[in-house]
Amino acid sequence: MATTKRDYYEVLGVERGASAEEVKRSYRKLAVKFHPDKNPDDPHAEEQFKELGEAYDVLIDGDKRAAYDRFGHAAFAQGGGFGRGGGFHDPFDIFREVFGASGGGVGGGIFETFFGGGGSGGAVDREGRQRGSDLRYDMEITLEEAAFGVEKEIEIRKLDVCEHCEGKGAEAGSRSVGCPTCGGRGQVISSRGFFQVSQTCPRCRGVGQIIDKPCRVCEGEGRIEKSSRIKLKIPAGIADGSRLRSSQNGEAGVRGGPPGDLYVVLHVKEHEIFQREDDNLFCEVPISFTVAALGGEVAVPTLQGKANLKVPAGTQSGQTFKLRGKGIADVSGRDRGDLMARLIVEVPSRLNTEQRQKLEEFADLCGEENAPLGRSFVERAKEFFR
Repeated sequence: MATTKRDYYEVLGVERGASAEEVKRSYRKLAVKFHPDKNPDDPHAEEQFKELGEAYDVLIDGDKRAAYDRFGHAAFAQGGGFGRGGGFHDPFDIFREVFGASGGGVGGGIFETFFGGGGSGGAVDREGRQRGSDLRYDMEITLEEAAFGVEKEIEIRKLDVCEHCEGKGAEAGSRSVGCPTCGGRGQVISSRGFFQVSQTCPRCRGVGQIIDKPCRVCEGEGRIEKSSRIKLKIPAGIADGSRLRSSQNGEAGVRGGPPGDLYVVLHVKEHEIFQREDDNLFCEVPISFTVAALGGEVAVPTLQGKANLKVPAGTQSGQTFKLRGKGIADVSGRDRGDLMARLIVEVPSRLNTEQRQKLEEFADLCGEENAPLGRSFVERAKEFFR
């Protein structure tokens, strides 16, 4: 079923008479917003990113824009122009070109600026080297591990350096020769109606050179998929959702390019006793009716071991007591949170005959002065009891 394509001016959010500079400025803003590397959990972001690239590809070029203004999308339909599947420039190539990340260097550029790493590869240099992709690993840890820090070892499968060619992608004695597909230019040109479209050569990836004897193990990539074991040091005080960067433990680069980084996202398991808020801990401690009434001492659990809490006579259920310094040290190690213990008075249940008799005698002995909260409540709510 055919889908209706949006107007290119609408896609970029510019007027029909917008200058090339306005088109470029709008593209830069929206391309960063919808780049797939910045929206890993949004399945629609990549489509929007590609749509932006297509619109920019047309409106930034004077001839293409003139044809679009005259014929609309029909100018690029099969047989008359470009078509989504074949003739438009690669949206990621457009992105790198606009942001200046396509020349000379390896890695860095716009991906490092906006996405904290090499994104989905980075630029290819004159030797065909390309930075490896960054990887994400989700790790679950306990509250105790988050509080005190821990060293973990993980195993992941990723593209790693080919040992046969040492990452070069070439057999011993091989040499670089001009790419026969593009004639050494790094670009191939295809004709679409009255347009000629230049695209990155798919064989040499824009380098203009190929290896005459690619490595027989990795087929010229300089990397193969295998399992790797990586040690990670998780600092004390780390919070749920924190992201740790393990430098150069992402995928290996192409043909000896630098590796990407590994980003580990931490998820702290729910604890059976404690809840955490910033560096403070919260827990509920049940106490007996008699301890609440007469006062006493109760044992309170902490991450550092047992602590004793003095309970004053007349303590009400739900009262919270602060145990200073019994929370979690912040990640800088300069300060420590508190433990907030909320006391829950446990009402006796399954009373035997003697216990019930004694409790009834106690109730008869208690006057209003023993229940100030109840008396105050009745006074405030008396109009509702009429």
